[in-house]
Amino acid sequence: MNLKVQKRDIVGKKVKRLRKQWIVPGVVYGRHIDNNILVQFNKIDFLKVYRQAWESTPITLEWDGIKELVLIHDVDTHPVTDEVIHVDFLAVKADEKVEAEVPVVLVGESPVEKNNLGRVELVKDTILVEAYPQDLPHEIKIDISKIQTPADVIHVGDINLGDKVVIKDDPEETIVTVVEFESEEEQEETTESSDISEENK
Repeated sequence: MNLKVQKRDIVGKKVKRLRKQWIVPGVVYGRHIDNNILVQFNKIDFLKVYRQAWESTPITLEWDGIKELVLIHDVDTHPVTDEVIHVDFLAVKADEKVEAEVPVVLVGESPVEKNNLGRVELVKDTILVEAYPQDLPHEIKIDISKIQTPADVIHVGDINLGDKVVIKDDPEETIVTVVEFESEEEQEETTESSDISEENK
């Protein structure tokens, strides 16, 4: 995936003028880049790429005949409108390993939910991995059909991403667990306790 950008001269508060024109300011940095490179790019073009790449799939920035392999390292958004206001790009090399947070996606159907025994809950939505840029997974799919009982838990150590990807998070860290539904008896007790509390007010 490629994203065309331009070198940016506008800095500071003046970048507000760019955003009014649907242009987003950004910066490119990395271990092999001596000085940070200020860039700007069309917001719509960026969002199209971002929806496909997120922060774990490398993309290529192009400007002035230069091509730079990068990861979308940090996306700043407006706290109210959620509009993208600034992007950090981490320049990487194809022959050097990098770390990235990869999103977790739940797939399948759990017998626990099918039988109304509880609700499968995603506790950890990203996993930190290390790999060469081209080997970074876009997402990590976890099959929740393995959740057979309310006591079942999936930990980081249960995930296997092959020989090319190293998981950096603690193997004991929980990714998926089950929140049990209250029994009818428990629900009645909760209701009765609530009614008594209301009467004593």
